[in-house]
Amino acid sequence: QVQLEESGGGLVQAGDSLRLSCAASGRTLSTYSLAWFRQAPGKERELIAAIKWSGSSTYYADSVKGRFAISRDSAKNTVYLQMNSLKPEDTAVYYCATAPPGYTYTTPPNYDNWGQGTQVTVSS
Repeated sequence: QVQLEESGGGLVQAGDSLRLSCAASGRTLSTYSLAWFRQAPGKERELIAAIKWSGSSTYYADSVKGRFAISRDSAKNTVYLQMNSLKPEDTAVYYCATAPPGYTYTTPPNYDNWGQGTQVTVSS
């Protein structure tokens, strides 16, 4: 099992940028599809960005499309979420997760391994 640890969250103002990192240990990430989810208070956890294990495809929720970008660095065994033009409604705990190869990378239940989360708070 791969262990995941998110970092990079914090308190920022609307319009600012943040880059979240998710470092993996135990196994290489290269064979997994990777995703970022977020959960705001009182809301369900939602899939916001994902990258297929092959790196050939990405997915973004409409709420973040054009503002967020997911990427992976195989050499560092790390996945990133670049977040630009942040809005107060982006406030949430952000989690990275992995899905095994061969599973549809845009289907949330396929993600079975999670980090502990990092808090992002965007003030207006």
